[in-house]
Amino acid sequence: MSAVAIQPSFDASKPIHLSSPGFSEHKYAWYRWMLEEAPVAVGKITVFKLYLVARYDDCRMVLTDERFCRNRSRATGRGKQTSPLPFPLPKSIALLAGSMIQQDDPEHRRLRNLVNKAFTRRAVGLLEARVESLSHDLLDQLEPQREVDLLEAYGRQIPTRVIAEMLGMTKADMQPFTHCLRVLTEGFTGLGVVRTLLWDLRRATRLVREMVDRKRKTPGDDILTALIEAEHEGDRLSEDELVGMVFLLVVAGYETTMHLIGNSVRALVEHPEVLEQLRKEPALWDGAVEELLRHRGPVHGTKMQWAKEDVTLHGVTIPKGSGVMPLLGAANQDPRVFENPDEIDITRSPNPHLGFGFGEHFCLGAQLARMETRVALRNLFERNPELRLAVSPDALEIVPVPGWHRHAALPVVLR
Repeated sequence: MSAVAIQPSFDASKPIHLSSPGFSEHKYAWYRWMLEEAPVAVGKITVFKLYLVARYDDCRMVLTDERFCRNRSRATGRGKQTSPLPFPLPKSIALLAGSMIQQDDPEHRRLRNLVNKAFTRRAVGLLEARVESLSHDLLDQLEPQREVDLLEAYGRQIPTRVIAEMLGMTKADMQPFTHCLRVLTEGFTGLGVVRTLLWDLRRATRLVREMVDRKRKTPGDDILTALIEAEHEGDRLSEDELVGMVFLLVVAGYETTMHLIGNSVRALVEHPEVLEQLRKEPALWDGAVEELLRHRGPVHGTKMQWAKEDVTLHGVTIPKGSGVMPLLGAANQDPRVFENPDEIDITRSPNPHLGFGFGEHFCLGAQLARMETRVALRNLFERNPELRLAVSPDALEIVPVPGWHRHAALPVVLR
């Protein structure tokens, strides 16, 4: 779908449909309008109603204020949470809803304390040489082809292989594991949701349980083994918690990085003056990744927050038990915090973007994602200084997935 096919029609009296092409293709125009005219608005995801918060300070407030929580049952008072959605999930996969990302303290703190032991600075640092090697190997294969879908052939491959190695997967695991990745990151959209919930995710869950069992019997120098062995004050992860944690690591450690690479490549190609600045000053790559996270980061909304009581914000009352999504993508464009937010300024300092969230749920794998993206982008553009899009920017499709900004494909010419 062309980026100019559907023009936005702003109307504060109507819900904003986050899954519609009209919003997905023009979300930055929507953000500019919301930031000034509708900082708190009613939204919809399919038929589900929620409240959207756009401004930077308000997003940070929702993510840290005691009046909001992640676990829906705490807001509704309806007992133990079995689904982050307002309808039940099949029992075979309901454990995914209980992962750390859906929990509040003290349960969230308990799980994070255990997982932190597997994400030491040393463990992430040791991976950089592997990412460098993998990046160059992939470019060696791709450059003779000249025209490639960079998102699939490069952006997907780096985090996929890294997370597989981090989990200690064998080559025999790779094919079904890759399928599981696609199920987890693409299977909840469109008409395939029933098949995904009832069949594909059951298979994925069985695969992860088999991996956990194998690692218990034959430990290795990998994060899955570290998770199995992790202990904090005599506490360990249960098997269901291990399975949920693996799924969380897969999605968080793979999808975010893949689309950060893709979004960043497009942004840099469309701003050659920034690439020229990076060629002259390679030391700016770290700052460039931070600014690209702010300017065109892939994660535009958090997991649902729930109001534990009526909350009035900018004249809008969010009723108790209502779902609330802080729009991180809008917050990162807020001119109250970021001077000239539409511009890419790789020397921006400070740069307090919300690309990895904020508060207790700040992304655990942020440093890994930063490193993978920096290495992938730097090697790509150093080896292909004249890289260009193979199609018009208007021909690039933005996938209408709520809370995300990501491309369906990114065809480029390497040179």
